[in-house]
Amino acid sequence: MRVRVCVLGVALSLAAVACGSKTTEPTPTPGPSNTITITAAGVSPKSIQVTPGSRVRFVNNDTRSHNMTSDPHPEHNDCVDVNQVGFLSAGQSRETGNLVVARTCGFHDHDMPEVTGLKGSIIIR
Repeated sequence: MRVRVCVLGVALSLAAVACGSKTTEPTPTPGPSNTITITAAGVSPKSIQVTPGSRVRFVNNDTRSHNMTSDPHPEHNDCVDVNQVGFLSAGQSRETGNLVVARTCGFHDHDMPEVTGLKGSIIIR
């Protein structure tokens, strides 16, 4: 009988400790942002890396409109999924299509193709 009481006491003690203990789970780390911001200074970041199947959001924080398209100018046929961004008025944002092929996609503002600050790349890996 004493053995049973002792075993029961140990079991209850372990249960109480287990219930009172807090297990720490790792805090999820946010993934990299798939956002390119356009300002009067240009695009930021100039280069972004995403996983296949991702989309990239372009946010126009400039006071003027921009027409974001795939390289090369004026054909825009390297990464046609980038062309879905297209014309953005001030304050607008839009995503590319799904970027599924591993490669590097250059982009620029079609209306200002010579402005290097508005050129960049999306690396799909």
